[in-house]
Amino acid sequence: MSKDIKIKKGLTINLVGEADKTISNAPRSRTFAIRPSDFHLVTPKMVVKEGGKVQAGETIFYSKSNEIVKFVSPVSGTLTKISRGAKRVITELLIEADSQDTYKDFGVLSPETSSAEAIKARLLESGCWPFIMQRPYAVVADTEREPRDIFISALSTAPLANDCDFSLQGKEKELQTALTALSKLTSGKVHVGVGKSGSSPFNGLKDITLYNVSGPHPAGNVGTLINKVAPVNKGEIVWTIAPQDLVIIGELLLTGKFNAERIVALAGSEVKSPKYYRTKIGAEVSTFVYDSGLNNEHVRVISGDVLTGDKISPKGHLGYYSNTVSVIPEGDDYELFGWNKPVFDKISTSRALTFSWLMPNKKYDLDTNTNGEHRNFVVTGSYEEVFPLDMYPLQMLKSCLYQDLDEMEALGMYEVAPEDFALTEFVCVSKQPHQQIIRNGLDLMYKEIG
Repeated sequence: MSKDIKIKKGLTINLVGEADKTISNAPRSRTFAIRPSDFHLVTPKMVVKEGGKVQAGETIFYSKSNEIVKFVSPVSGTLTKISRGAKRVITELLIEADSQDTYKDFGVLSPETSSAEAIKARLLESGCWPFIMQRPYAVVADTEREPRDIFISALSTAPLANDCDFSLQGKEKELQTALTALSKLTSGKVHVGVGKSGSSPFNGLKDITLYNVSGPHPAGNVGTLINKVAPVNKGEIVWTIAPQDLVIIGELLLTGKFNAERIVALAGSEVKSPKYYRTKIGAEVSTFVYDSGLNNEHVRVISGDVLTGDKISPKGHLGYYSNTVSVIPEGDDYELFGWNKPVFDKISTSRALTFSWLMPNKKYDLDTNTNGEHRNFVVTGSYEEVFPLDMYPLQMLKSCLYQDLDEMEALGMYEVAPEDFALTEFVCVSKQPHQQIIRNGLDLMYKEIG
């Protein structure tokens, strides 16, 4: 039986360019890329050399700190380039794809009749383990510790985000297989948050505790679900996993193949025909961005949503965990006296010369302009208006800046991830990089406390 969670604090950002509910097959990408930076704090140890042939699901590299955590190729082809940055750090692996994928066969595994050890071994062997993230620290899950609970959010509230209810249609069998498998890896519960529309593919599935979540963004963040259901205390570990990654895990167990398929929402005001595309992890975004067409060339392409995604080139590649590509105008022009006149075309939580509060359902065509410069924190109370977690956001940000580990612990840093501070960053009049501040704080805790 589902339970209701209603979020009151937050901010819904309605943008022009929502993806139409139609799915097209993206043209086959010529190259696919894996960026080790997508796996935070993972140092890659290469298995395949430049020029080596790989099958889909074959290990390309493993974590230097934990050799059993493997990272595999999303397609079959040839590893043509290993790009390196400063201190020879690997920045990108480029795979030239075959015209047809051949898959490494891991064999079928029934989660109902298999032990937890067998399921865990299969996830590690097949490269599915990196889909499982842990809190604290928002990193790939520790293989040595059992989670207290597992949390999954299947509600999309971020601006222009992928609609889980639509992109997961017809995947109930794969979802159920993955959920049954994951439920054996914890002595706790698998908590799933869905919208109140009643059309979620998770409705009616077993081995989960279902919650109907409603409210403004960030109601759809998994961190909000954790905070409202069972917050993380010191010494505890919880896992999180994205819904589309469940489908990959479920298909692996059902067929023995690592099928890195992604249903990507191509959205944004600069896209002529925003809609959904079927592609694979690491594909060239140009295969579907230019297929839909752009209104102009001076745009910002973002792998992810506009609040938490990464800027990429229009000819770049889809991020490992991304299921949305947003294209909005590049904001490199400035308004004369823009700070001193009534504002009708921007979103603001303030009522000082801004009027978005009068038009809550209006859709805006926003660009990347930050509308201000970086300055010291100004205490306005605006963070608390959009931050639904039972914490003190400003104090937490400051404790990260002056690196007080005891204060960070006391304020609840074990529970948060950078994405939980995307909205406070959006409304920040000081233009402080909240997500990077939290990421640096979490990295310090990981290094000092572990």
